[in-house]
Amino acid sequence: MPPLIKFENVIYRHPGSLETDPPALNHISFSIEPGEWVAIVGANGSGKTTLARHCNALLLPTRGQVFINGQATTDAANLVEIRRRVGMVFQNPEDQIVASVIEEDTAFGPENLCIEPAEIRARVADALTTVKMANQKYRPPHLLSAGQKQRVALAGVLAMRPECVIFDESTAMLDPRGRQDVLNEMHELHERGITVLFITHFMEEAARADRVLVMNQGNIAFDGSPKSLFENLQLLKDCGLEQPMTHLLLHEIRMLHPLFADLPNDFEKAMRLLPQYPGPKKQMEAFKVPSDSEPLITIENLNHTYLPGTPLEHQALFDISLQVNSGAAHGFAGATGSGKSTLLQHLNGLYRPQTGVMHIGPYDFSDPNLDIKAVRRFAGLVFQNPEIYFFEQFVGDEIAFGPRMLYGKEGLRERVQQAMETVGLNFEKFKDRVTYTLSGGEKRKVALAATLALQPRLLILDEPTAGLDPASRRNLHGILKDSQRQGIDLILSSHSMGDITELTKNMTIMANGRALRTGNTADLFNDAALIETAALGQPTVVRLAGKLRELGWSVPVRTVTVEQLFTALRNIRGGINHE
Repeated sequence: MPPLIKFENVIYRHPGSLETDPPALNHISFSIEPGEWVAIVGANGSGKTTLARHCNALLLPTRGQVFINGQATTDAANLVEIRRRVGMVFQNPEDQIVASVIEEDTAFGPENLCIEPAEIRARVADALTTVKMANQKYRPPHLLSAGQKQRVALAGVLAMRPECVIFDESTAMLDPRGRQDVLNEMHELHERGITVLFITHFMEEAARADRVLVMNQGNIAFDGSPKSLFENLQLLKDCGLEQPMTHLLLHEIRMLHPLFADLPNDFEKAMRLLPQYPGPKKQMEAFKVPSDSEPLITIENLNHTYLPGTPLEHQALFDISLQVNSGAAHGFAGATGSGKSTLLQHLNGLYRPQTGVMHIGPYDFSDPNLDIKAVRRFAGLVFQNPEIYFFEQFVGDEIAFGPRMLYGKEGLRERVQQAMETVGLNFEKFKDRVTYTLSGGEKRKVALAATLALQPRLLILDEPTAGLDPASRRNLHGILKDSQRQGIDLILSSHSMGDITELTKNMTIMANGRALRTGNTADLFNDAALIETAALGQPTVVRLAGKLRELGWSVPVRTVTVEQLFTALRNIRGGINHE
């Protein structure tokens, strides 16, 4: 029996690239057997998506061969059978949503396979229930949040009942609970004997797989077990990756005291086996939080309804009232579809208040003479799906578009170069790159550079790290912290709780279009009941810190970042050594 997927010395060059340019895939050879569960990881632009798209013949090798169950992808007669066997959930779900109603889109694939109508209806109902979108089946996909679109795209693939499913960063736009649901679905598919390949930048997800392929500059740098990969620290560093957060925390805590030395590698088991503090309990202090400054944003009773007065009417925001202060980075967290993106798009005037009052910096949105261009110079917004809003063919021109419109050509090249270097894009290497050849993470960097080139006073980011590799995520965190030190106020929404804890001081938790609570980030994350109500998940650091406090270890209450937790553990270790 042949392997389900087999690559033989595959080289791939993007159309229009030069022979002197490094290929996107460079002499790739490997095979995947039926029923395997394989994670594909690597830095942005390493070739992960290009590799995946060869697996169902969306791309064909420049040289070499790809075989699916023994059938060559280069033979056009094999394409229907290959794509029936191998389904793919794209990185950008809009790329595969074709119908104007969710239910019809989910049925599109089975209909093209000429399946009986009764069977199609059963498959569609099952798939939409699996991804928790059955109650939205009559909604148009273009009105969904990015996370909901990913669920719909996954439903369309599942309805085809493929032998192999490829997930290209399919959890990137999902909230923590939704991400867990997709991972559980992957596990269930694997248990049913379906081959699962998934591309991810979340190392915790990669650790669940049976096998990991690491891509690095178009080459396979590693092929083996997650355990072997995460023990190879030099390889991780060379490839822009990192150990899973749970691995890092358990490694650090094992050195704290002999009582922790034998904790297992499984984080959940380790949490259950954490020991009681052996000495007398000490009073725990919270990290001090400086007082807030003047209001930057004030919102009172804001509502927003999409397509009001039509059969597709959908209210996205309900009586939102909150205040954001200058000098205190603010985060918005909530489940997929909770209204975060809709709210953020009000903050720079893309949507105007239907009802309610808004003040953004010096601008009153109830003023009939409001200068909306001035608002957008003041508040720059980086969208959730930046590639949808690209205007130009080349990277340099795209980043120059906004500054040229606002400020003219004087000093334009210097603005663009500075913005690109700020986000980690080499000016000479990327300025003439065609935007469609960029990876998802590289597109996010371009979108951020285009906004920074406008030199806004307020920077608004919608899911800024979705699609970024670990090294790029750390780099972006550093960029945003530097921007705050330079006087730029920061607002972000994210499904990555690590982004919120690392970058913000205050946050608003949203659910079903409502602002549940606004307050200090650490305080809200320590409220387990609130986090559960919002269908989120407590960050790993917060969970571990809370459990240690419960057992008597002196970890400050407002411990939410890795740095804060490691500092607390070092202080405990020093105290133990002097007792």
